[in-house]
Amino acid sequence: MAAPVTLYGPAISPAVARVAACLLEKDVPFQIEPVDMSKGEHKSPSFLKLQPFGQVPAFKDHLTTVFESRAICRYICDQYADRGNQAFFGKKEDGAVGRAAIEQWIEAEGQSFNPPSLAIIFQLAFAPMMGRATDMAVVEQNEAKLAKVLDVYDQRLGESQYFAGDDFSLADLVHLPNADFLVNRTGKAGLITERKNLARWWDDVSTRPAWKKVTEMQSTPRPS
Repeated sequence: MAAPVTLYGPAISPAVARVAACLLEKDVPFQIEPVDMSKGEHKSPSFLKLQPFGQVPAFKDHLTTVFESRAICRYICDQYADRGNQAFFGKKEDGAVGRAAIEQWIEAEGQSFNPPSLAIIFQLAFAPMMGRATDMAVVEQNEAKLAKVLDVYDQRLGESQYFAGDDFSLADLVHLPNADFLVNRTGKAGLITERKNLARWWDDVSTRPAWKKVTEMQSTPRPS
């Protein structure tokens, strides 16, 4: 029987990996439906019905379809609240205050961390895969922008175990895909490992079973 939840997109995509990690943390069974972006499948009429902007990932369960990885993660946490890590998106007793603590760092990831880190990742990891030249000027510009963000992160993680407090949450998980690329696939590990508190955080979160499963998915070739 097919899994009741389908995640559309290549596992190597940071955005797809973000949702896969969330599903694993929440113990929600799912299947990945590959989307071959090199063949333009993300722009096909059938896929555009799921994701009108022609980007990955897209998500579908028995109730609805959702696009945009962070929106998908929020939906998973709400719709499957009784599964897996039930404090992952805030403890009930912490109410709106606890939820806001998580939400603000999710927003920080999307607005401040993701743009420069993704630009670096594209130039140093994806451009070579696609046979494109790396633009080192873009790398240098975005490395300078990212360094300022990571200085704020390092200060925050000197004050608490995780971004939103003492518990691992969605605020931490949304950072994992890009952080993993920086550390393991771009030669820019020092951006994280040379900052004491960020390095401590990374050593912790990168060894979580859910994330290890995601990296295994990314490294396993799909049958042709």
